[in-house]
Amino acid sequence: MRALLCAGAATLAALAAPATAGVVGDGQLAALSARLFPLLDAAGRDPAALERLATAPGMQAILRGRRARRAACGTDLTCRAQALLWNDQEAGAVRSAAAATTLTDADDGPAAQADREIAGINVIVRTYALGAPPATAIDGPGTLSPQDRQARLQAADWLADAPRAGSAQSFDPSIDYALALLDVSDRTDAIGHEPLSGGANAAAMARTKTLDWRRYRYGAMIVTGVGPEIDGERLSPFGKYHLRLAAQRFAQGDIAFIIVSGGRAHPRATPFTEADEMRKALIERYRIPADAIVSEPYARHTTTNLRNASRLLARMHAPADVETIIICNPLQSSYIESARFTERNAAELGYQPGRVVRRVSPTELVFRPARAADRVDPRDPLDP
Repeated sequence: MRALLCAGAATLAALAAPATAGVVGDGQLAALSARLFPLLDAAGRDPAALERLATAPGMQAILRGRRARRAACGTDLTCRAQALLWNDQEAGAVRSAAAATTLTDADDGPAAQADREIAGINVIVRTYALGAPPATAIDGPGTLSPQDRQARLQAADWLADAPRAGSAQSFDPSIDYALALLDVSDRTDAIGHEPLSGGANAAAMARTKTLDWRRYRYGAMIVTGVGPEIDGERLSPFGKYHLRLAAQRFAQGDIAFIIVSGGRAHPRATPFTEADEMRKALIERYRIPADAIVSEPYARHTTTNLRNASRLLARMHAPADVETIIICNPLQSSYIESARFTERNAAELGYQPGRVVRRVSPTELVFRPARAADRVDPRDPLDP
């Protein structure tokens, strides 16, 4: 891989050149890159955009400094990982360069999206390379022997420099290093169920194309997850209660879709995806039609239950003014309505994924999604 050691025509030509013969693509890393880093990934696939980022004012000196910092580490893998962290000055330069682009459709603009992506790289490197504790115990690389840790660091370091067609490696190797860390740790959860418009959701997504949304009082019912805590358990006791509530409420006939939300999160390394298990139970136990159920299989927290359901509603082309309802047990329902949950959204997401409009019953809240929910944030690399 050519390092950006100097500005000028030679560097720009290298950036603009198409992938050379023998430089292969990697379908898994390409999908993970697009999911986690949409702005930087788009730049990697567009030589002209990558050139504009690399030659923005002050950027060449920063990129040279970053590469020199890593090279000075020699073969010390921990040092090389630390060298790929972005400091505030470096992150600010990327933000300024991104501000002049149209590489994202994030509602708060490319500069803010660049901030999230650089912060995401730092979180991944700290968690998966440098041993920082993950945000929650169900995340992260797990307990590793010193030998396993060393093998993962070495493989990620090599992969960051192994050419990959369509990548932004020639801008900075930290992007592919972060992707490689997730790959070698088998934590590519963020792309485990793509595309969401296919598979289990195909029938429901097809129905959205001809649906008269105005026939229904509510566009959707969001059924939040409550992950099991026992190995081998497919649904938690609270999860089973949520399904009974959902089936009973859906039987009234005024809701277009049920969105079941819950990822492969509890207990750690479980083989079961909560949304898939909820969908299966609704069909098998309650005879809910498959084309009335939409599975959201990524959320790992209550905050992202609502964020991801809001994203799905946008993909379903639900009218913005159509209300949804949240169905869950009284304890979780009260929590979602509380100031504490509002504060948690602000702290963890940086915004509110929507707002509670009113309470209908102890287990039912009316909810309006917010467009801010579409912001991709790789600080949670398993569910950005």
